[in-house]
Amino acid sequence: MLKGKVALVTGASSGIGLEIAQKLAAEGVKVGLFARSGDKLEALARKLAEAIALPGDITRYEDVEGAVKRLEAELGGLDFLINNAGVGIFKPVQELSPEEWQEVLQTNLTGPFYASKAAVPALQKHGGHIVNIGSLAGKNAFAGGAAYNASKFGLLGFSEASMLDLRYLGIRVSSILPGSVDTPFGGAPTGAAWKIQAEDVAEAVVYVLKSNPRVMPGQLELRPAQPPKK
Repeated sequence: MLKGKVALVTGASSGIGLEIAQKLAAEGVKVGLFARSGDKLEALARKLAEAIALPGDITRYEDVEGAVKRLEAELGGLDFLINNAGVGIFKPVQELSPEEWQEVLQTNLTGPFYASKAAVPALQKHGGHIVNIGSLAGKNAFAGGAAYNASKFGLLGFSEASMLDLRYLGIRVSSILPGSVDTPFGGAPTGAAWKIQAEDVAEAVVYVLKSNPRVMPGQLELRPAQPPKK
């Protein structure tokens, strides 16, 4: 069902993005790997069946636009955009610098806008699908999460508005909202057995992409089955 399709995965060099790229490749998808870590992308591209490394900065529109053009030229088009690139800086408002605020908002919110805007013309040609990797932090605020919460609340709103804008162009827009994922994102410790694994998020992406085109999968929440009791 997905074999032969073309996907652009942002933040593909590690963590959730890496797992998504590998899972899509296993399904026969041709994958464009976008991130700032060029060496990591090249190494990953060599391991996957059909993939190309697309080094770039998600906060630079020209980088994303160039990646889409390369995908169309080298892999024949674009069917799926997975907006996964993200950064986490967790500090209370009084300690958060303006530069840190901008870094989080530019990466987590402006980046998905840039990628979506750049991808729409290509996605429109064949009826594409945008999947935004959000977070339950886009629904539930927490102390120290001013920048991150703002970016993820914003991403959820952007996803909903994009869905309404793009549905009649034949483009579906979905959001996947994981809870605690066992990756070192934002400096978090790893190894907690109760946490969601990155591969669980990747499986959710495949599930959403395989859904019937007449269905608009809106928001899919992924919560740990047995988190620590409070």
